[in-house]
Amino acid sequence: MAKATDDSIDIGKLYGYDHRLSEAKDKSQHKEDYECILAAANGLVKARQLAAMLIPKFFKYFPQISEQALDQYLYLCEDDELGVRVQAIRGLPLFCKDTPEHLSKIVDILAQLLVTGEIVERDAVNKALMSLLRQDTRTSLTALFKHVGSTEERGAEEPSTWENVREKVLGFIKEKVFPLKAELLKPQEEMERHIVNLVKQNLQDVTAGEFKMFVDFLKSLSLFGQNASAEHVQELVEIIEGQADLDAIFDVSDVDHIERFISCLRMALPLFVRGASSSKFINYLSKQIVPIFDKLPEKWTLDLLKTLAECSLYATPQDSRQFLPSVVQLLKKYMVRRKIEEMNFTYIECLLYAFHHFAHKTPNATNSLCGYKIVTGQPSDRLGEDFSEQFKDFTERLSTIEDLTRSMIKKLTQGMDDQNKAMKAAKTEEEKDDIKTQKQSATSGLKSCNNILAMAQPLHSKSPSFIGDQKINLSWKELAKPSVLPTAAAAGQKRTAAAVNGVNTSSMKKGRGAGGFQNQLLNKAFEGLSSGGRGGRNRGWQGRGRGRGLR
Repeated sequence: MAKATDDSIDIGKLYGYDHRLSEAKDKSQHKEDYECILAAANGLVKARQLAAMLIPKFFKYFPQISEQALDQYLYLCEDDELGVRVQAIRGLPLFCKDTPEHLSKIVDILAQLLVTGEIVERDAVNKALMSLLRQDTRTSLTALFKHVGSTEERGAEEPSTWENVREKVLGFIKEKVFPLKAELLKPQEEMERHIVNLVKQNLQDVTAGEFKMFVDFLKSLSLFGQNASAEHVQELVEIIEGQADLDAIFDVSDVDHIERFISCLRMALPLFVRGASSSKFINYLSKQIVPIFDKLPEKWTLDLLKTLAECSLYATPQDSRQFLPSVVQLLKKYMVRRKIEEMNFTYIECLLYAFHHFAHKTPNATNSLCGYKIVTGQPSDRLGEDFSEQFKDFTERLSTIEDLTRSMIKKLTQGMDDQNKAMKAAKTEEEKDDIKTQKQSATSGLKSCNNILAMAQPLHSKSPSFIGDQKINLSWKELAKPSVLPTAAAAGQKRTAAAVNGVNTSSMKKGRGAGGFQNQLLNKAFEGLSSGGRGGRNRGWQGRGRGRGLR
Protein backbone atom coordinates (compact mmCIF):
# COMPACT_ATOMS: atom_id res chain seq x y z
CA MET A 1 0.00 0.00 0.00
CA ALA A 2 1.49 3.34 -1.01
CA LYS A 3 2.68 5.64 1.74
CA ALA A 4 1.94 9.38 1.62
CA THR A 5 4.62 11.27 -0.33
CA ASP A 6 5.10 13.64 2.57
CA ASP A 7 3.57 14.38 5.95
CA SER A 8 1.60 17.38 4.72
CA ILE A 9 -1.65 15.43 5.02
CA ASP A 10 -1.88 15.55 8.76
CA ILE A 11 -4.67 15.36 11.25
CA GLY A 12 -5.06 19.15 11.46
CA LYS A 13 -5.63 19.50 7.73
CA LEU A 14 -8.13 16.63 7.74
CA TYR A 15 -10.14 18.37 10.45
CA GLY A 16 -9.96 21.52 8.31
CA TYR A 17 -11.43 19.68 5.31
CA ASP A 18 -14.12 18.25 7.58
CA HIS A 19 -15.00 21.69 8.93
CA ARG A 20 -15.09 23.33 5.50
CA LEU A 21 -17.29 20.61 4.02
CA SER A 22 -19.60 20.60 7.03
CA GLU A 23 -20.14 24.34 6.85
CA ALA A 24 -20.54 24.59 3.06
CA LYS A 25 -24.08 24.97 1.75
CA ASP A 26 -23.14 23.44 -1.58
CA LYS A 27 -20.67 20.75 -0.61
CA SER A 28 -20.30 19.54 -4.19
CA GLN A 29 -18.24 22.69 -4.85
CA HIS A 30 -15.51 21.39 -2.51
CA LYS A 31 -14.47 18.38 -4.50
CA GLU A 32 -10.78 19.07 -3.91
CA ASP A 33 -11.27 18.89 -0.14
CA TYR A 34 -12.96 15.51 -0.48
CA GLU A 35 -10.18 14.24 -2.76
CA CYS A 36 -7.65 15.24 -0.11
CA ILE A 37 -9.59 13.18 2.41
CA LEU A 38 -9.45 10.24 -0.01
CA ALA A 39 -5.70 10.73 -0.32
CA ALA A 40 -5.39 10.49 3.45
CA ALA A 41 -6.32 6.81 3.12
CA ASN A 42 -2.68 6.38 2.10
CA GLY A 43 -1.32 8.44 4.98
CA LEU A 44 -0.17 7.66 8.51
CA VAL A 45 -2.19 5.47 10.89
CA LYS A 46 -4.13 8.27 12.62
CA ALA A 47 -4.81 9.94 9.29
CA ARG A 48 -6.13 6.68 7.87
CA GLN A 49 -8.42 6.23 10.87
CA LEU A 50 -9.81 9.73 10.50
CA ALA A 51 -10.20 9.23 6.74
CA ALA A 52 -12.26 6.09 7.49
CA MET A 53 -14.68 8.33 9.40
CA LEU A 54 -14.82 11.20 6.88
CA ILE A 55 -15.02 9.37 3.52
CA PRO A 56 -18.52 7.91 4.12
CA LYS A 57 -19.65 11.12 5.86
CA PHE A 58 -19.46 13.18 2.66
CA PHE A 59 -19.73 10.35 0.14
CA LYS A 60 -23.22 11.21 -1.13
CA TYR A 61 -22.19 14.71 -2.25
CA PHE A 62 -19.68 13.49 -4.83
CA PRO A 63 -21.38 10.86 -7.01
CA GLN A 64 -18.99 11.61 -9.90
CA ILE A 65 -16.10 10.08 -7.92
CA SER A 66 -18.11 7.52 -5.92
CA GLU A 67 -16.32 4.54 -7.48
CA GLN A 68 -12.92 6.05 -6.67
CA ALA A 69 -14.07 6.74 -3.11
CA LEU A 70 -15.27 3.18 -2.56
CA ASP A 71 -12.12 1.68 -4.00
CA GLN A 72 -9.97 3.86 -1.76
CA TYR A 73 -12.11 2.95 1.24
CA LEU A 74 -11.68 -0.77 0.58
CA TYR A 75 -7.93 -0.34 1.13
CA LEU A 76 -8.80 0.80 4.63
CA CYS A 77 -10.94 -2.32 5.20
CA GLU A 78 -7.83 -4.39 4.42
CA ASP A 79 -5.37 -2.16 6.31
CA ASP A 80 -2.48 -3.68 8.27
CA GLU A 81 -3.63 -1.91 11.43
CA LEU A 82 -6.57 -3.54 13.24
CA GLY A 83 -7.88 -0.19 14.51
CA VAL A 84 -8.05 1.19 10.97
CA ARG A 85 -9.83 -1.91 9.67
CA VAL A 86 -12.41 -1.86 12.45
CA GLN A 87 -13.13 1.85 11.92
CA ALA A 88 -13.51 1.30 8.17
CA ILE A 89 -15.83 -1.68 8.67
CA ARG A 90 -18.03 0.30 11.05
CA GLY A 91 -18.33 3.03 8.42
CA LEU A 92 -19.42 0.78 5.54
CA PRO A 93 -23.18 0.97 6.31
CA LEU A 94 -22.97 4.78 6.12
CA PHE A 95 -22.37 4.56 2.37
CA CYS A 96 -25.90 3.19 2.00
CA LYS A 97 -27.74 5.57 4.28
CA ASP A 98 -28.42 8.13 1.54
CA THR A 99 -27.22 6.15 -1.47
CA PRO A 100 -29.01 2.79 -1.16
CA GLU A 101 -27.96 1.81 -4.68
CA HIS A 102 -24.62 0.79 -3.17
CA LEU A 103 -26.13 -1.50 -0.54
CA SER A 104 -25.77 -4.74 -2.47
CA LYS A 105 -22.07 -4.07 -3.11
CA ILE A 106 -21.42 -3.16 0.52
CA VAL A 107 -23.14 -6.34 1.76
CA ASP A 108 -21.00 -8.31 -0.70
CA ILE A 109 -17.85 -6.69 0.74
CA LEU A 110 -18.93 -7.37 4.33
CA ALA A 111 -19.73 -10.99 3.50
CA GLN A 112 -16.17 -11.47 2.31
CA LEU A 113 -14.86 -9.82 5.48
CA LEU A 114 -16.64 -12.44 7.65
CA VAL A 115 -13.57 -14.65 7.27
CA THR A 116 -11.52 -12.40 9.54
CA GLY A 117 -9.97 -14.11 12.53
CA GLU A 118 -9.96 -11.09 14.89
CA ILE A 119 -12.93 -11.13 17.28
CA VAL A 120 -13.35 -7.35 17.44
CA GLU A 121 -13.17 -7.13 13.67
CA ARG A 122 -15.67 -9.96 13.16
CA ASP A 123 -18.00 -8.31 15.66
CA ALA A 124 -17.82 -5.09 13.64
CA VAL A 125 -18.64 -7.00 10.45
CA ASN A 126 -21.64 -8.69 12.11
CA LYS A 127 -22.98 -5.38 13.41
CA ALA A 128 -22.50 -3.69 10.04
CA LEU A 129 -24.35 -6.47 8.25
CA MET A 130 -27.20 -6.39 10.76
CA SER A 131 -27.45 -2.61 10.28
CA LEU A 132 -27.86 -3.09 6.53
CA LEU A 133 -30.31 -5.96 6.98
CA ARG A 134 -32.49 -3.70 9.08
CA GLN A 135 -32.20 -0.92 6.49
CA ASP A 136 -33.15 -3.11 3.51
CA THR A 137 -33.76 -6.75 4.32
CA ARG A 138 -34.69 -7.83 0.81
CA THR A 139 -31.60 -6.43 -0.94
CA SER A 140 -29.26 -7.51 1.86
CA LEU A 141 -30.52 -11.10 1.88
CA THR A 142 -30.27 -11.30 -1.90
CA ALA A 143 -26.64 -10.15 -1.75
CA LEU A 144 -25.79 -12.58 1.07
CA PHE A 145 -27.29 -15.58 -0.70
CA LYS A 146 -25.08 -14.95 -3.73
CA HIS A 147 -22.29 -16.41 -1.59
CA VAL A 148 -24.29 -19.59 -0.94
CA GLY A 149 -24.82 -20.66 -4.55
CA SER A 150 -22.83 -22.90 -6.84
CA THR A 151 -19.07 -22.53 -7.32
CA GLU A 152 -19.77 -22.04 -11.03
CA GLU A 153 -21.20 -18.61 -10.19
CA ARG A 154 -17.97 -17.43 -8.55
CA GLY A 155 -15.96 -17.08 -11.75
CA ALA A 156 -12.19 -16.98 -11.30
CA GLU A 157 -12.32 -16.82 -7.51
CA GLU A 158 -10.18 -19.45 -5.77
CA PRO A 159 -12.36 -22.43 -4.68
CA SER A 160 -10.81 -22.50 -1.20
CA THR A 161 -11.47 -18.77 -0.74
CA TRP A 162 -15.05 -19.10 -1.94
CA GLU A 163 -15.68 -22.10 0.32
CA ASN A 164 -14.36 -20.22 3.32
CA VAL A 165 -16.55 -17.19 2.64
CA ARG A 166 -19.54 -19.43 1.91
CA GLU A 167 -19.14 -21.25 5.21
CA LYS A 168 -18.98 -17.97 7.15
CA VAL A 169 -22.00 -16.53 5.33
CA LEU A 170 -24.04 -19.66 6.09
CA GLY A 171 -23.01 -19.39 9.73
CA PHE A 172 -24.06 -15.74 9.82
CA ILE A 173 -27.43 -16.53 8.23
CA LYS A 174 -28.05 -19.35 10.70
CA GLU A 175 -26.90 -17.56 13.85
CA LYS A 176 -27.85 -13.94 13.16
CA VAL A 177 -30.58 -13.82 10.51
CA PHE A 178 -32.80 -16.85 11.20
CA PRO A 179 -33.33 -16.08 14.91
CA LEU A 180 -34.50 -12.55 14.02
CA LYS A 181 -36.94 -13.56 11.29
CA ALA A 182 -39.90 -12.02 13.14
CA GLU A 183 -38.14 -8.64 13.19
CA LEU A 184 -36.54 -8.73 9.74
CA LEU A 185 -39.15 -10.40 7.56
CA LYS A 186 -41.68 -7.60 7.25
CA PRO A 187 -44.14 -7.44 5.63
CA GLN A 188 -44.26 -11.04 6.73
CA GLU A 189 -45.90 -12.83 3.81
CA GLU A 190 -43.95 -10.91 1.16
CA MET A 191 -40.55 -11.30 2.85
CA GLU A 192 -41.10 -14.94 3.80
CA ARG A 193 -41.83 -15.68 0.16
CA HIS A 194 -38.67 -13.80 -0.85
CA ILE A 195 -36.40 -15.78 1.47
CA VAL A 196 -38.10 -19.03 0.47
CA ASN A 197 -37.27 -18.25 -3.16
CA LEU A 198 -33.66 -17.44 -2.22
CA VAL A 199 -33.32 -20.76 -0.40
CA LYS A 200 -34.87 -22.69 -3.29
CA GLN A 201 -32.51 -21.06 -5.77
CA ASN A 202 -29.43 -22.08 -3.79
CA LEU A 203 -30.06 -25.73 -2.93
CA GLN A 204 -28.13 -27.24 -5.82
CA ASP A 205 -24.88 -27.20 -3.88
CA VAL A 206 -25.53 -27.99 -0.22
CA THR A 207 -24.41 -30.63 2.26
CA ALA A 208 -26.80 -32.74 4.35
CA GLY A 209 -26.37 -30.49 7.37
CA GLU A 210 -26.91 -27.34 5.35
CA PHE A 211 -30.04 -28.69 3.70
CA LYS A 212 -31.49 -29.74 7.06
CA MET A 213 -30.72 -26.26 8.41
CA PHE A 214 -32.67 -24.67 5.55
CA VAL A 215 -35.59 -27.09 5.84
CA ASP A 216 -35.83 -26.53 9.60
CA PHE A 217 -35.84 -22.78 9.01
CA LEU A 218 -38.51 -22.99 6.30
CA LYS A 219 -40.68 -25.09 8.62
CA SER A 220 -40.41 -22.31 11.21
CA LEU A 221 -41.96 -19.75 8.83
CA SER A 222 -45.68 -19.06 8.95
CA LEU A 223 -45.84 -20.07 5.27
CA PHE A 224 -45.04 -23.65 6.25
CA GLY A 225 -46.06 -23.64 9.91
CA GLN A 226 -48.76 -25.71 11.59
CA ASN A 227 -51.51 -23.53 10.14
CA ALA A 228 -50.06 -23.57 6.63
CA SER A 229 -52.26 -24.38 3.66
CA ALA A 230 -52.03 -27.81 2.04
CA GLU A 231 -50.50 -26.13 -1.00
CA HIS A 232 -47.64 -24.68 1.03
CA VAL A 233 -46.98 -27.96 2.86
CA GLN A 234 -46.81 -29.70 -0.51
CA GLU A 235 -44.39 -27.01 -1.73
CA LEU A 236 -42.03 -27.88 1.11
CA VAL A 237 -42.24 -31.56 0.20
CA GLU A 238 -41.39 -30.67 -3.38
CA ILE A 239 -38.29 -28.81 -2.15
CA ILE A 240 -37.23 -31.99 -0.35
CA GLU A 241 -38.06 -34.11 -3.40
CA GLY A 242 -35.81 -31.91 -5.52
CA GLN A 243 -32.92 -32.49 -3.13
CA ALA A 244 -33.57 -36.26 -3.13
CA ASP A 245 -32.84 -36.27 -6.87
CA LEU A 246 -35.85 -38.41 -7.75
CA ASP A 247 -35.34 -37.87 -11.47
CA ALA A 248 -32.02 -39.70 -11.42
CA ILE A 249 -31.59 -43.40 -12.17
CA PHE A 250 -30.84 -45.15 -8.89
CA ASP A 251 -27.30 -46.51 -8.73
CA VAL A 252 -26.56 -48.93 -5.88
CA SER A 253 -22.89 -47.95 -5.98
CA ASP A 254 -23.71 -44.27 -5.44
CA VAL A 255 -23.52 -43.99 -1.65
CA ASP A 256 -24.16 -40.24 -1.83
CA HIS A 257 -27.52 -40.77 -3.55
CA ILE A 258 -28.58 -43.53 -1.14
CA GLU A 259 -27.81 -41.30 1.85
CA ARG A 260 -29.52 -38.35 0.21
CA PHE A 261 -32.67 -40.33 -0.60
CA ILE A 262 -33.05 -41.80 2.89
CA SER A 263 -32.33 -38.49 4.64
CA CYS A 264 -34.79 -36.58 2.46
CA LEU A 265 -37.54 -39.16 2.84
CA ARG A 266 -37.09 -39.00 6.60
CA MET A 267 -37.35 -35.18 6.49
CA ALA A 268 -40.56 -35.44 4.49
CA LEU A 269 -42.29 -37.91 6.83
CA PRO A 270 -43.68 -35.28 9.25
CA LEU A 271 -45.10 -33.41 6.26
CA PHE A 272 -46.93 -36.52 5.07
CA VAL A 273 -48.63 -36.51 8.47
CA ARG A 274 -49.94 -33.05 7.57
CA GLY A 275 -51.47 -34.26 4.33
CA ALA A 276 -48.69 -33.76 1.78
CA SER A 277 -48.38 -36.36 -0.96
CA SER A 278 -45.81 -39.12 -0.62
CA SER A 279 -46.43 -40.34 -4.18
CA LYS A 280 -43.08 -39.38 -5.70
CA PHE A 281 -41.10 -41.06 -2.96
CA ILE A 282 -43.32 -44.16 -3.07
CA ASN A 283 -43.03 -44.35 -6.85
CA TYR A 284 -39.26 -44.02 -6.70
CA LEU A 285 -39.03 -46.77 -4.08
CA SER A 286 -41.27 -49.02 -6.15
CA LYS A 287 -39.71 -48.47 -9.58
CA GLN A 288 -36.08 -47.70 -8.82
CA ILE A 289 -35.09 -49.31 -5.53
CA VAL A 290 -37.15 -52.46 -4.88
CA PRO A 291 -36.19 -54.15 -8.19
CA ILE A 292 -32.53 -53.99 -7.16
CA PHE A 293 -33.07 -54.32 -3.41
CA ASP A 294 -30.93 -57.43 -3.09
CA LYS A 295 -28.01 -55.51 -4.64
CA LEU A 296 -28.08 -52.74 -2.06
CA PRO A 297 -25.19 -52.50 0.40
CA GLU A 298 -26.36 -54.33 3.52
CA LYS A 299 -25.78 -51.31 5.74
CA TRP A 300 -28.51 -49.38 3.87
CA THR A 301 -31.11 -52.15 3.66
CA LEU A 302 -32.51 -51.69 7.15
CA ASP A 303 -32.51 -47.91 6.82
CA LEU A 304 -34.69 -48.17 3.74
CA LEU A 305 -37.02 -50.77 5.28
CA LYS A 306 -37.58 -48.70 8.40
CA THR A 307 -38.21 -45.57 6.38
CA LEU A 308 -40.60 -47.53 4.16
CA ALA A 309 -42.52 -48.76 7.21
CA GLU A 310 -42.94 -45.23 8.56
CA CYS A 311 -43.86 -43.89 5.13
CA SER A 312 -46.55 -46.54 4.52
CA LEU A 313 -48.81 -44.93 7.09
CA TYR A 314 -49.31 -41.90 4.81
CA ALA A 315 -49.53 -43.51 1.37
CA THR A 316 -52.62 -42.91 -0.75
CA PRO A 317 -54.77 -45.85 -1.90
CA GLN A 318 -53.39 -45.45 -5.42
CA ASP A 319 -49.78 -45.50 -4.21
CA SER A 320 -50.57 -48.42 -1.93
CA ARG A 321 -51.94 -50.49 -4.79
CA GLN A 322 -48.85 -49.74 -6.82
CA PHE A 323 -46.37 -50.55 -4.07
CA LEU A 324 -48.07 -53.52 -2.39
CA PRO A 325 -46.68 -56.12 -4.86
CA SER A 326 -43.17 -54.93 -4.05
CA VAL A 327 -43.78 -55.35 -0.32
CA VAL A 328 -45.16 -58.87 -0.81
CA GLN A 329 -42.14 -59.67 -2.96
CA LEU A 330 -39.81 -58.53 -0.20
CA LEU A 331 -41.83 -60.36 2.46
CA LYS A 332 -41.45 -63.61 0.57
CA LYS A 333 -37.73 -62.94 0.29
CA TYR A 334 -37.26 -62.48 4.03
CA MET A 335 -40.05 -64.69 5.47
CA VAL A 336 -38.15 -67.99 5.55
CA ARG A 337 -40.01 -71.26 4.82
CA ARG A 338 -37.90 -73.50 7.04
CA LYS A 339 -37.20 -73.06 10.73
CA ILE A 340 -33.53 -73.87 10.29
CA GLU A 341 -33.00 -70.81 8.12
CA GLU A 342 -31.77 -67.50 9.55
CA MET A 343 -34.30 -64.70 9.80
CA ASN A 344 -33.86 -61.00 10.42
CA PHE A 345 -36.71 -60.12 12.76
CA THR A 346 -36.38 -56.37 12.27
CA TYR A 347 -36.75 -56.75 8.51
CA ILE A 348 -39.93 -58.77 9.04
CA GLU A 349 -41.34 -56.21 11.47
CA CYS A 350 -40.77 -53.41 8.96
CA LEU A 351 -42.31 -55.29 6.06
CA LEU A 352 -45.35 -56.59 7.96
CA TYR A 353 -46.06 -53.06 9.18
CA ALA A 354 -45.81 -51.69 5.63
CA PHE A 355 -47.92 -54.60 4.30
CA HIS A 356 -50.74 -53.91 6.77
CA HIS A 357 -50.89 -50.19 6.04
CA PHE A 358 -50.72 -50.56 2.28
CA ALA A 359 -53.25 -53.41 2.33
CA HIS A 360 -55.62 -51.49 4.59
CA LYS A 361 -55.98 -48.84 1.86
CA THR A 362 -56.38 -51.30 -1.01
CA PRO A 363 -57.50 -54.59 0.59
CA ASN A 364 -58.66 -56.45 -2.52
CA ALA A 365 -55.18 -56.10 -4.07
CA THR A 366 -54.10 -58.82 -1.65
CA ASN A 367 -56.46 -61.35 -3.27
CA SER A 368 -54.13 -62.07 -6.18
CA LEU A 369 -50.97 -61.47 -4.17
CA CYS A 370 -51.73 -63.55 -1.08
CA GLY A 371 -54.79 -65.61 -2.03
CA TYR A 372 -57.26 -63.76 0.19
CA LYS A 373 -61.01 -63.54 -0.52
CA ILE A 374 -61.80 -59.90 0.20
CA VAL A 375 -65.01 -58.67 -1.42
CA THR A 376 -65.39 -55.02 -2.42
CA GLY A 377 -67.69 -55.53 -5.40
CA GLN A 378 -65.04 -54.32 -7.83
CA PRO A 379 -63.67 -56.29 -10.83
CA SER A 380 -60.24 -56.01 -9.19
CA ASP A 381 -61.47 -58.48 -6.53
CA ARG A 382 -60.74 -61.28 -9.05
CA LEU A 383 -62.82 -63.68 -6.97
CA GLY A 384 -63.34 -66.05 -9.88
CA GLU A 385 -59.62 -66.85 -10.11
CA ASP A 386 -57.76 -69.50 -8.14
CA PHE A 387 -55.05 -68.09 -5.91
CA SER A 388 -55.02 -70.91 -3.39
CA GLU A 389 -51.31 -71.61 -3.93
CA GLN A 390 -50.47 -68.03 -3.03
CA PHE A 391 -52.54 -68.33 0.16
CA LYS A 392 -50.91 -71.62 1.12
CA ASP A 393 -47.40 -70.29 0.54
CA PHE A 394 -48.05 -67.02 2.36
CA THR A 395 -49.68 -68.55 5.45
CA GLU A 396 -47.05 -71.30 5.71
CA ARG A 397 -44.35 -68.64 5.77
CA LEU A 398 -46.35 -66.76 8.41
CA SER A 399 -46.53 -69.90 10.57
CA THR A 400 -42.79 -70.41 10.27
CA ILE A 401 -41.89 -66.88 11.29
CA GLU A 402 -44.38 -67.05 14.19
CA ASP A 403 -42.67 -70.23 15.48
CA LEU A 404 -39.24 -68.65 15.11
CA THR A 405 -40.46 -65.49 16.82
CA ARG A 406 -41.86 -67.37 19.81
CA SER A 407 -38.58 -69.23 20.12
CA MET A 408 -36.69 -65.94 20.04
CA ILE A 409 -38.94 -64.50 22.74
CA LYS A 410 -37.97 -67.39 25.01
CA LYS A 411 -34.28 -66.76 24.37
CA LEU A 412 -34.63 -63.04 24.99
CA THR A 413 -36.66 -63.57 28.17
CA GLN A 414 -34.12 -66.07 29.50
CA GLY A 415 -31.35 -63.66 28.61
CA MET A 416 -33.05 -60.87 30.56
CA ASP A 417 -33.31 -63.15 33.60
CA ASP A 418 -29.59 -63.82 33.34
CA GLN A 419 -28.92 -60.10 32.99
CA ASN A 420 -30.90 -59.39 36.17
CA LYS A 421 -28.74 -61.89 38.02
CA ALA A 422 -25.60 -60.42 36.49
CA MET A 423 -26.69 -56.94 37.57
CA LYS A 424 -26.87 -58.04 41.19
CA ALA A 425 -23.40 -59.53 40.93
CA ALA A 426 -21.87 -56.56 39.08
CA LYS A 427 -19.26 -54.69 41.10
CA THR A 428 -18.25 -51.77 38.89
CA GLU A 429 -20.28 -49.01 37.23
CA GLU A 430 -18.83 -50.07 33.89
CA GLU A 431 -20.20 -53.59 34.33
CA LYS A 432 -23.60 -52.23 35.34
CA ASP A 433 -23.74 -49.87 32.35
CA ASP A 434 -22.87 -52.74 30.01
CA ILE A 435 -25.64 -54.89 31.46
CA LYS A 436 -28.13 -52.02 31.22
CA THR A 437 -27.25 -51.68 27.54
CA GLN A 438 -27.82 -55.42 27.04
CA LYS A 439 -31.21 -55.21 28.76
CA GLN A 440 -32.27 -52.24 26.66
CA SER A 441 -31.29 -54.12 23.51
CA ALA A 442 -33.17 -57.23 24.63
CA THR A 443 -36.22 -55.09 25.44
CA SER A 444 -36.17 -53.67 21.92
CA GLY A 445 -35.88 -57.21 20.56
CA LEU A 446 -38.91 -58.31 22.55
CA LYS A 447 -40.90 -55.35 21.20
CA SER A 448 -40.00 -56.38 17.67
CA CYS A 449 -41.04 -59.99 18.32
CA ASN A 450 -44.33 -59.01 19.93
CA ASN A 451 -45.09 -56.71 17.01
CA ILE A 452 -44.42 -59.52 14.54
CA LEU A 453 -46.84 -61.85 16.34
CA ALA A 454 -49.50 -59.13 16.62
CA MET A 455 -49.27 -58.37 12.89
CA ALA A 456 -48.95 -61.96 11.66
CA GLN A 457 -51.88 -63.44 13.61
CA PRO A 458 -54.76 -61.74 11.69
CA LEU A 459 -53.20 -62.63 8.32
CA HIS A 460 -54.14 -66.32 8.57
CA SER A 461 -57.78 -65.51 7.88
CA LYS A 462 -59.16 -65.82 4.34
CA SER A 463 -60.58 -62.33 4.75
CA PRO A 464 -58.28 -60.58 7.24
CA SER A 465 -58.69 -57.17 8.81
CA PHE A 466 -55.60 -55.14 8.09
CA ILE A 467 -54.14 -52.76 10.62
CA GLY A 468 -54.51 -49.22 9.35
CA ASP A 469 -54.10 -47.20 12.53
CA GLN A 470 -51.17 -46.56 14.82
CA LYS A 471 -51.83 -49.16 17.48
CA ILE A 472 -48.60 -50.97 16.58
CA ASN A 473 -45.66 -49.08 18.02
CA LEU A 474 -42.61 -49.87 15.93
CA SER A 475 -39.86 -51.28 18.12
CA TRP A 476 -37.34 -48.54 17.37
CA LYS A 477 -39.73 -45.73 18.25
CA GLU A 478 -40.47 -44.42 21.72
CA LEU A 479 -43.97 -44.28 23.08
CA ALA A 480 -45.70 -40.92 23.03
CA LYS A 481 -46.41 -41.02 26.77
CA PRO A 482 -45.15 -43.33 29.51
CA SER A 483 -48.73 -44.08 30.59
CA VAL A 484 -49.82 -45.33 27.17
CA LEU A 485 -50.15 -49.10 26.73
CA PRO A 486 -47.22 -50.75 24.90
CA THR A 487 -49.28 -51.29 21.75
CA ALA A 488 -50.26 -47.62 21.38
CA ALA A 489 -48.07 -45.16 19.55
CA ALA A 490 -48.10 -42.03 17.52
CA ALA A 491 -46.44 -41.54 14.18
CA GLY A 492 -43.37 -39.42 13.81
CA GLN A 493 -41.88 -40.04 17.29
CA LYS A 494 -38.14 -40.03 17.72
CA ARG A 495 -36.12 -43.21 17.69
CA THR A 496 -34.75 -44.96 20.75
CA ALA A 497 -31.12 -44.05 21.06
CA ALA A 498 -30.31 -45.48 24.47
CA ALA A 499 -28.75 -48.72 23.27
CA VAL A 500 -26.02 -49.63 20.88
CA ASN A 501 -26.45 -51.11 17.43
CA GLY A 502 -27.84 -54.62 17.51
CA VAL A 503 -29.13 -56.71 20.40
CA ASN A 504 -26.19 -57.50 22.64
CA THR A 505 -27.09 -60.75 24.33
CA SER A 506 -23.77 -61.65 25.91
CA SER A 507 -25.50 -62.88 29.07
CA MET A 508 -28.22 -64.90 27.36
CA LYS A 509 -26.50 -68.23 27.59
CA LYS A 510 -27.23 -69.32 31.11
CA GLY A 511 -24.14 -69.44 33.28
CA ARG A 512 -21.85 -68.16 30.51
CA GLY A 513 -19.98 -64.90 29.99
CA ALA A 514 -19.64 -63.88 26.35
CA GLY A 515 -22.41 -65.54 24.37
CA GLY A 516 -20.18 -66.51 21.47
CA PHE A 517 -21.75 -67.74 18.25
CA GLN A 518 -25.30 -67.71 19.59
CA ASN A 519 -25.00 -64.02 20.42
CA GLN A 520 -23.72 -63.22 16.95
CA LEU A 521 -26.86 -64.78 15.49
CA LEU A 522 -29.07 -62.82 17.89
CA ASN A 523 -27.28 -59.59 17.02
CA LYS A 524 -27.85 -60.24 13.33
CA ALA A 525 -31.49 -61.15 13.94
CA PHE A 526 -32.17 -57.70 15.36
CA GLU A 527 -29.68 -55.74 13.29
CA GLY A 528 -29.73 -52.04 14.05
CA LEU A 529 -32.79 -52.28 16.25
CA SER A 530 -31.74 -50.43 19.37
CA SER A 531 -30.11 -47.53 17.55
CA GLY A 532 -33.13 -46.94 15.36
CA GLY A 533 -31.57 -48.88 12.52
CA ARG A 534 -29.46 -46.02 11.32
CA GLY A 535 -26.28 -47.05 13.05
CA GLY A 536 -25.48 -43.54 14.27
CA ARG A 537 -23.82 -42.57 11.00
CA ASN A 538 -23.24 -38.94 10.24
CA ARG A 539 -25.04 -38.30 7.01
CA GLY A 540 -22.82 -35.74 5.38
CA TRP A 541 -23.58 -36.45 1.70
CA GLN A 542 -20.06 -36.99 0.44
CA GLY A 543 -20.18 -34.30 -2.21
CA ARG A 544 -22.35 -31.29 -2.92
CA GLY A 545 -23.96 -30.50 -6.22
CA ARG A 546 -26.47 -33.34 -6.64
CA GLY A 547 -29.61 -31.51 -5.53
CA ARG A 548 -31.63 -29.31 -7.85
CA GLY A 549 -32.16 -25.61 -7.26
CA LEU A 550 -35.84 -24.83 -7.75
CA ARG A 551 -36.17 -21.51 -9.45
